[in-house]
Amino acid sequence: MDIFQKIKNLSKGIAVLIDPDKFGQDATLDHFLDKIKFAKPDMVFVGGSSVSKKDFETCVRKAKNKLEVPIVLFPGASHHLSKDADALLFLSLISGRNPDFLIEQHVKAVDELENLSIDIIPTSYLLIDGGKMTAVEYVSRTTPIPQNAISIARKTAIAGKYLGHKLIYADAGSGAVQPVNMEMIRSLASVGSPLIIGGGLKTIPAIEEAHENGANLVVIGNKIEQDVDFLLDLKSYQK
Repeated sequence: MDIFQKIKNLSKGIAVLIDPDKFGQDATLDHFLDKIKFAKPDMVFVGGSSVSKKDFETCVRKAKNKLEVPIVLFPGASHHLSKDADALLFLSLISGRNPDFLIEQHVKAVDELENLSIDIIPTSYLLIDGGKMTAVEYVSRTTPIPQNAISIARKTAIAGKYLGHKLIYADAGSGAVQPVNMEMIRSLASVGSPLIIGGGLKTIPAIEEAHENGANLVVIGNKIEQDVDFLLDLKSYQK
């Protein structure tokens, strides 16, 4: 399965993000996966900022065994890998200047990656100010791009494209007060790479607006953790 082509071909795509760190009990995770299975999003992302390798691998394995959609790794560190996934977003946090998340974590992951048979997709990761400090900002020790710095975001994404990155992932962060604004989404979409938008999207109209302005795939995580029945709204929207 070519996950990159699948994302590229989406125009109204929905991904559900699972943070293994928020599911301490297997029964809770199983229930959540049952809900996701019914909703049938386009794909599931697994990732978090401070997840242990054991919990990460357990979550990916359970998701792969239960769900029929692609499982994509959204790593926060070099140990967030699993042979059970379909693909890995090889994220480079190019909105920041911390070498640990520009290249160091990637080098640490190579020994294990060379033994995995999964799609590895070079991805420009842009952290956008969502109105509050997020876990990604805290852990990465980087400053997000301001919402009104449209030109900076666009130039950063173009630089990532010149470096050979295939995807753009613009993220306001988990629990963001406000999502990536529509002007920035339009600007990033104009770069010509498939565009993923995450963080702070809490309503169907907001998701629809992101799609209409150029997002190939929208990632929903925190909203579903707070209201799992929102998956039903997502299912209806995709129909």
